Amino acid sequence: MPFEFVKFHGTGNDFILVDDRALRFSANDQKLVQLVCDRHFGIGADGLILIRHFRDNAQAHSAKETRLEFSMVYFNADGFEGSFCGNGGRCAVRFARELGLCGERTVFEAADGLHEAEILPDGRISLAMKPLTAWNRDGAAWLLDTGSPHCVFFTDETPDLDVVNRGRPVRYAESYAPGGVNVNFAGPGSGAEEDPVFMRTYERGVEDETLSCGT
Repeated sequence: MPFEFVKFHGTGNDFILVDDRALRFSANDQKLVQLVCDRHFGIGADGLILIRHFRDNAQAHSAKETRLEFSMVYFNADGFEGSFCGNGGRCAVRFARELGLCGERTVFEAADGLHEAEILPDGRISLAMKPLTAWNRDGAAWLLDTGSPHCVFFTDETPDLDVVNRGRPVRYAESYAPGGVNVNFAGPGSGAEEDPVFMRTYERGVEDETLSCGT
């Protein structure tokens, strides 16, 4: 199936983006999404994002005077529709702006609800996450839901960790079934004010370490 796409990345977390307002992309074809995200036989990406008109009229009505300008539909590299992706959301805003769908400020729909975003004067994109309402301890880890579920470990070993072999058993742990969880390892940064924390991520759906995590 021929289709036009662009590639974006948010601090190394990369995505294929498609203008699918005409609903022509076969998003229900899991193998197609897997193929285009494959780094050897496809385009290569951590995920695929479709830009569509917003889906939930009731939600749009509840927003009252808020103008919903587009919907972001996100698929992990494994072909399944995923939960919210923060870096993907920033890329979606940039792409929507280039498509003429929004201005410097926008509100868009994602899997976990509505998000406000702003394109800053220096080109960076500020994105509002949903309020953090669920968090607790699980042994040495913190469990957080930021629109996507995360299991966060704090360790001084973060720079040298084998993220895949340490993260994969946690991602597939029975206690997090059936959806699984993203696994973050965080520790002290360089000590500079702009670099307080260093983090590495095993991302579910990609089933590998990704270069960045926005949620």
